[in-house]
Amino acid sequence: MEHLGIGFQLMVVGMTTVFLILYIVIYGGKLLITAVNRFAPAEESKAKKSTANTSQAPIDATTMQVLDEVVKQITNNTGHIADVRKL
Repeated sequence: MEHLGIGFQLMVVGMTTVFLILYIVIYGGKLLITAVNRFAPAEESKAKKSTANTSQAPIDATTMQVLDEVVKQITNNTGHIADVRKL
C-alpha cells in the first residue's frame, strides 16, 4: 500500500509541474507576441506596393457580370464586388 501512495504523490507532483510549465510557455508566448508587435510592428513590403501599382488588363464586361451574379447568389444579394484584381 505504501508504494501506491508514493506513486500517487509522484503523479500529482509530475502533473502539477507539467501544467505549470505549460502555463509559463503559453503566457510567456503571449507576452512575447505583444512585446514584438508593440516595439517592432510589421512593415509592408515594397514588393507588394510595387505590384499593386502596376497596371493590369481590365476585366471584360461578361466576366464581371458572371462574378457579380456569383457573389449575389452566395451572399443572398447582400454582397458586392469592390475590386477585382488578378493575384
